[in-house]
Amino acid sequence: LAAVDPRVLALAAQVTESREQDIPLLLLKLKGILNSASLGSEESKKIKQDIYDYDLTQYCMLVLRQDHSQLRGGWATAAQLAEILSHCCVGLEVKEDPEEFYKKFLPSAIDNLLFLGRRLQARFIRTIKDEEKQDFLHWFQTVTDAICWLFGGHIQLAACVLQNDHFLQLLITDDVETAVMMMSVLHNILRVNSSVLLQVDEETLHSVLDELVYKLSSTTNPVIGNAATKLLLLVAKFCKQLVKLLPARYKGLKGLLSKQWTGKGFDRDLSQLLDLLYLEQSNGKGEVQRQHQAACIIQAMWRGFQTRKRLKKLPQAVTTLQRSFRAKREQELQHLKKQKEDEALKLQMQLQRQRAMRLFHERQLALLEIIHASQVNKYMEEVEGKSALTIQRFWRGYRARRNFHQQRQFLKEYKAAVVIQRAACKFLEKQRRRRPLSPWKDPKGLTDEQRLALQQKVDDYIKLHPASQMSEEMSKELHMQAQEKLAQFLLRSRLDQRAAQRRETLLAQVNTNVELLMNAPGLAETTEKDLDVFMSRSIPVATKARQSHNTMLKYTHWPWWKKLGDEFVEDDVIPDDALNAELGTLFIGGRK
Repeated sequence: LAAVDPRVLALAAQVTESREQDIPLLLLKLKGILNSASLGSEESKKIKQDIYDYDLTQYCMLVLRQDHSQLRGGWATAAQLAEILSHCCVGLEVKEDPEEFYKKFLPSAIDNLLFLGRRLQARFIRTIKDEEKQDFLHWFQTVTDAICWLFGGHIQLAACVLQNDHFLQLLITDDVETAVMMMSVLHNILRVNSSVLLQVDEETLHSVLDELVYKLSSTTNPVIGNAATKLLLLVAKFCKQLVKLLPARYKGLKGLLSKQWTGKGFDRDLSQLLDLLYLEQSNGKGEVQRQHQAACIIQAMWRGFQTRKRLKKLPQAVTTLQRSFRAKREQELQHLKKQKEDEALKLQMQLQRQRAMRLFHERQLALLEIIHASQVNKYMEEVEGKSALTIQRFWRGYRARRNFHQQRQFLKEYKAAVVIQRAACKFLEKQRRRRPLSPWKDPKGLTDEQRLALQQKVDDYIKLHPASQMSEEMSKELHMQAQEKLAQFLLRSRLDQRAAQRRETLLAQVNTNVELLMNAPGLAETTEKDLDVFMSRSIPVATKARQSHNTMLKYTHWPWWKKLGDEFVEDDVIPDDALNAELGTLFIGGRK
């Protein structure tokens, strides 16, 4: 196997790693690679094969569909890419999966080239400045030449070009320059494959002939007339079956050609076409034939008008389709970007969490080195308590926020109901104030019969529900019991209040001493002022502290075998529990 061209390999790598908007400019390097080898040589074929194998031709074809007004290089780059694509495909002999190349890739390339030509034609028609019009016309000419070069190298593509909807839309135009170029493309198609009109379907054939006849009947420009006449002459020469179709379908064609286009500078071609038409039909025409001819002309003009009207609406549909496609593509890009950002954020949060845990462990080890061994358990309990409080605080915050989000809709409904009720109350109050006061009417008195019936009901109720009676002694006894219980409650509450105050005082004192110990400097940095903070003014307390300190020093100077178990402890040594109790008295200011 021959080695791959390093230039093609390097360019393929650059295209793969580059952004989408930079790919068109990178693909322009293919022009220099193709020009480095002579046309038709084995080296040229090998380069084209390498370009196709590395999907660079596929990139060129796909780039032609993009809107180059927003890309670097603009439409000039698109025209050059169209030329490069046609040169890459002509002379290429695909050995692996040729069906994919000839039946799918080449028709797609023709469709994209014609689509690019439609865009250039539309911008050429809309442009007002002369310089821009000349540029767009030049680019349009480049694209049409690329199409002619492509179906010139692959003859089977001539029918594909004619049957493409974009080709008919390019041909149906009122612009002179682009119409002449498209008729020249049709002329080249007939030169390459003379029987192509017999291979396409009848609808496509009639559409092309209708447009040529319409151009002859609707304009007086000799350039358009000359091109259309040459095309009809070429059709009549190459396709003898269509000579009968022309006078039968367009009854007034001979009269139109002889009256309107005689003496316009192409009489030779015009006379040849008229001779061919007159051979198929006699000179005598009746009134019915003239009417039929007029009807055909009207129908041709009407079809042209309807087709143009329909084509004017096509850009709106294409614009809507492009807008929706771009919106969907932008949404997908935003989703991918958000997904990448979320992954980066998760990774960053994980690193921060690991860093925080490492710093926390380092801080814990540093504090454990500072804190006395007897106070490690107490310190760890405090750290665990603070950690539990922090976790609980965050959990309560999360739960409150979640409940708030869940109740937000309920709060909105509640506020709306309050607003509606307030408005209704105001409205009813206004209505009540506007309503006039009714005159006072004395209540009607009860009759004797009603009074007796009401008295009977009251007596029955009293009999069914007699009132409870209590003696004076029982009332006094109940009063004394209530007074005793009240006194007991007040005494107990006073004692509980004093005990709570004492607990709070002791807790504040303990916290103060713990903070002093935690914030105390090291022994190497201690000054006399720092010592005054921990010294007690009470002589008994200071004496007890000195004894505890001496006991601790004595314990630290013991040999290792004395610290292994209780069986080695002497009788005059204070046990650990007592030692801890003695040291504990020092941390609360000398009090037990």
